[in-house]
Amino acid sequence: MDSLTRTLPASWFCSPALYQLERRAVFLKSWHLLGPVTRFQSRSETVVYEIAQVTLLVENRSPESEGVDRDGIVVYAQEEGREIKSYITPSGLVFATLSLDTPSFEEFFSGLEELVNKVDFTKLPHRRSLSYEGRFNWKTMIDGFQECLHCQYTHPTFSKYYPPTFYSVTNHANFSQHMADPSKPSDGLFLYFFPICTLNVYGGGMSSFRTLPTTEPGVARMEFDYYHSGSDEEFEEYFRFVRQVALEDFELCEMAQRNLERGVYGEGILNPLKENGVAFYQQRVRALVRGEWDKVKREREKGSVKVEAREVGMEEGKAIAVL
Repeated sequence: MDSLTRTLPASWFCSPALYQLERRAVFLKSWHLLGPVTRFQSRSETVVYEIAQVTLLVENRSPESEGVDRDGIVVYAQEEGREIKSYITPSGLVFATLSLDTPSFEEFFSGLEELVNKVDFTKLPHRRSLSYEGRFNWKTMIDGFQECLHCQYTHPTFSKYYPPTFYSVTNHANFSQHMADPSKPSDGLFLYFFPICTLNVYGGGMSSFRTLPTTEPGVARMEFDYYHSGSDEEFEEYFRFVRQVALEDFELCEMAQRNLERGVYGEGILNPLKENGVAFYQQRVRALVRGEWDKVKREREKGSVKVEAREVGMEEGKAIAVL
């Protein structure tokens, strides 16, 4: 049993101090999916993103007559003096960082382009976006996305098209590919981008969501984008289908978070086959957060980090309790 991977303790889903470490160690050092280039085709609209309390702005500055265009897309931080990096894949996906403390795109997502370049993301127009808060930690939602043990009883409609019997997750460098049927790798593209973004191409359309942390550990903001090239009627049918799945997950996550906060669930063991996607991302979070805390302790021992420790918001006793 000692060799099996254990879940993150419940404290990691409820602690404000832990979130401050996550913000520095995970969010500020990751690449985040903003969407395909079709999300930014309105020359009159500035698309605003807030990720871990950093605001990013995206504009398309190319001439209107050029139609779908990627060369005019500009991503920048709202905060004056904050430098970021952005990247557009050959297939048309736009990614950005929250700071310069991030590896190159190719290093962070090694092997991703070979997979996503099989899809032309410039062919699906943006149809609708939604944003609302849920009473759960960002990791609670990612837990659910990264496994499908719950799919058969929580998502009966989805399970008709993608039976969980053959469902598998393959983990790569900071991303995971979900396959409903490993013998049909082209039937639906389901991707998770560490730490908070997903991309799902199935049912005739494409959707993506971001699970965005707030300063309150038990609250996350969900942002959804939907793309479809069909008629209005065809889009609405697709939209109803994917929204049903999203709402089922939303309810499940709020109930799970309540159990975490009440102490009903503390810590457990992950199934090495059916929950390998959860183990993959949780181990990444654990390693990065512990590395950041070790860095803070080393700097504190040098006598030069009183401000740093205050920014982290974690005293020694709290660190021992949650790490």
